[in-house]
Amino acid sequence: MITLKTLAELAERYGADLDRPVTPVRIGTQMVDTDRDPVVMATVNLSRDSSYRESVAVSTESAIRKARVATAQGAHCVDIGAESTWEGAERISISRQIDGLAPVVKALAADGIAVSVESYHPEVIEAGLDAGARIVNHTGAANDEAVFALSARHDATVVLCHGTTANVRVDADAQLDDPLREMYDLLSTRVARAREAGVTQIVLDPGIGFYYANLPDAATRIDYQARVLAETFRLRGLGLPICHALPHAFDLFEDEFRTAEGFFTVIARLGGTGVFRTHEVPRVVAVLRAMGALSLDA
Repeated sequence: MITLKTLAELAERYGADLDRPVTPVRIGTQMVDTDRDPVVMATVNLSRDSSYRESVAVSTESAIRKARVATAQGAHCVDIGAESTWEGAERISISRQIDGLAPVVKALAADGIAVSVESYHPEVIEAGLDAGARIVNHTGAANDEAVFALSARHDATVVLCHGTTANVRVDADAQLDDPLREMYDLLSTRVARAREAGVTQIVLDPGIGFYYANLPDAATRIDYQARVLAETFRLRGLGLPICHALPHAFDLFEDEFRTAEGFFTVIARLGGTGVFRTHEVPRVVAVLRAMGALSLDA
């Protein structure tokens, strides 16, 4: 159970990290202080295997429309992916991914919309950047050198996703004893390499939306995700803003699953998250607006 007492104990245990400053991040043409103005990243999936059906675009025109609607609803940027990260999803060839992504990115960039390309293939990322994307949602680690070089060349913001395998499609086990400690250590090494390659804009993603082989049942997975969301502020020692793909927790919320990402937004924001990757833009925007407006000061 989440209680004020458990949150207070968490804050007391790791209190030194709570107020550590993080750098502003470039989203499109704007520099954003995510502690003051949280960033909402909308999700548009070109793969029909994506589990969140409401985000699936069935054509180029559908993807462009969904991205424009999300922007009108308050999204600061739109993340476009051409291959589902679900472990059972079809593997999409690099050429098919590029064919699907490029026209969508080009059209949205022409609209002035800040576009993120989600991939672990350098070729797909390069095509997205050439088409006008300015954010790279990097879901792999095997090709860090190539991805960092491309991102530096295009002066792109990199969302650096935590992972212990070559890419998100390779099964991994979540660290259950102290996941934030492991994330901190692995991400700090990769951040250093990114900076050495010339990347100046970095966001950290703990990767809780990915598949983990040792979290086979929904209850265990959701509990792990909530724990990481609440403890995210422990990564603030790296001085960088943190992005989370918000859980949708179908098994917990059932018929009301579309409210789940709004619920987890509260935990994520209390835990120090600055960038919220979501399929439910208006719900998350409303929750963040309310959290910013309300005060519990005596």
